[in-house]
Amino acid sequence: MLRYALVFVCIRSIWGFGYHVNIVKPGPLYPPTKGEVWPKPQNERKEPIYYSFDPGHFKVKVQQETCDILTNAVERYIYIIKNKSGLHARDRKLRAHRRTDDVYKGKINQLMITLTSPCEEYPHFDMIESYNLSVADTSQLTSTSIWGVLRGLETFSQLFYLSNDRNELYINKTDIIDFPRYKHRGILLDTSRHYATTSTILKLLESISINKMNVFHWHIVDDQSFPYQSEKFPEISERGAYDSSMVYTKEDILMIIDFARNRGIRVIPEFDVPGHTASWGLAYPGVLTECYNQQQMVGLGPMDPTKNITYKLLADLFTEVQELFPERYFHVGGDEVELNCWSSNPHLRDYMNKNNLKVSDLHSLFMRNVIPLLSNNSKVIVWQEVFDEKVPLSMDTLVQVWKNGWVTEMISVLKSGHSVLFSAAWYLDSLNQKWTDLYKQDPRGMVLDATDNSSLAEGVVGGEACMWGEMINVRSVMARVWPRACAVAERLWSSVEGSYYIVPAEAYHRIEEHTCRMIRRGIDSGPPSGPGFCVV
Repeated sequence: MLRYALVFVCIRSIWGFGYHVNIVKPGPLYPPTKGEVWPKPQNERKEPIYYSFDPGHFKVKVQQETCDILTNAVERYIYIIKNKSGLHARDRKLRAHRRTDDVYKGKINQLMITLTSPCEEYPHFDMIESYNLSVADTSQLTSTSIWGVLRGLETFSQLFYLSNDRNELYINKTDIIDFPRYKHRGILLDTSRHYATTSTILKLLESISINKMNVFHWHIVDDQSFPYQSEKFPEISERGAYDSSMVYTKEDILMIIDFARNRGIRVIPEFDVPGHTASWGLAYPGVLTECYNQQQMVGLGPMDPTKNITYKLLADLFTEVQELFPERYFHVGGDEVELNCWSSNPHLRDYMNKNNLKVSDLHSLFMRNVIPLLSNNSKVIVWQEVFDEKVPLSMDTLVQVWKNGWVTEMISVLKSGHSVLFSAAWYLDSLNQKWTDLYKQDPRGMVLDATDNSSLAEGVVGGEACMWGEMINVRSVMARVWPRACAVAERLWSSVEGSYYIVPAEAYHRIEEHTCRMIRRGIDSGPPSGPGFCVV
């Protein structure tokens, strides 16, 4: 019986003809692990002792504090363990096996959840996500925060694995002490270039929670379309959305926020100004700048920073949006402003001459006027250009770094006293990047390498994998995001062992299991590394 396939590849060299033998083993390139967690916990001790899972026998008991988020989570994870672990319907009636091995300790009886503090209503930047989990016949999950309980339940569900005959679920005796390395761990989705259905966004939120990420950065509008349906300014989406069916109503947004809340995910809206606003101008052309070429008006560009109507529109719109989104952080964008349009406009040239301003000063003027329009308890996120243009920013403003030369940029922002969100190496629309490329990037590690200053590096508070929408739609978005963003999730949660730019050998196998886990839970992830399969 042939155990190996021999593939002969003919190679021509300067010495003549030769043959190279490449031995290909049958089966997956990286056999998946069994019951290993992604992202990797901070401290984990697993023993060969194991238990079997009987859905009719297993119970969950909640002690001390509880709330609707916890009740919903318990129901959700019991369903996931019972129905999304790879057991086929014909195998759901589990057989009792006679075992003679000493490491089998019977059925897992229950999970005791101890929440020691009252639930918070919404997740937030400083939320506690740490938890302790001890798996035995009677397992214990403890946290001081509802958000830590959610992360612990996700870990608990990932520890289960199929028996070799696929008739039973097993779980090993395990002790875990876990917490995230970075506070802000996000996915950006652009819903302007291609509209994403509400159901697609909900599926994305589910996948974010599976990977213990905690931010959905919603780049909701841009040049191409304005799918946010404003109650104060309905004409913007009526004219600026692709179609009347491709808008997000107030009811849609509240459903998305509640779905995210139940998974410990913050929803941060971005209304990018003054650039990326062409779709606004279909209803309100007066807020945009007329661009000129050789004294001929050729189109509309960024918002006009000198008109009161611009700031009146933004003030009213931002007030409405912030009443809808409970999140304190608000992303005002500020990137890729077409300064050439401003400098071409006769009115703005006169304004600059009268006020002794450069065209870059108009960007600073605009942002100085816009940021105070947000509610008093707001905190601001900006793209790095706003910092680069020396706009005065409060010290709690987060600067999102996205351009080349990112190490120098991060150091400059950090030395100014501001905190950094890192995205530059994690652009998912770059299709030539593999998950391993994203895994080899660690923003604090980069700052440490360049400065040897650990306190400075701590100012990097997190990062985001960015899925821009030009070349994705609802049919392709999940496979473009996952499993590559899994690498970002682990970098932002887990400790770095050794050099951050080296992918541990075990991670190649663990991400295979995790990818199949996501597929079983309805996430259309692509394959991580090559040939393989998933039991669904």
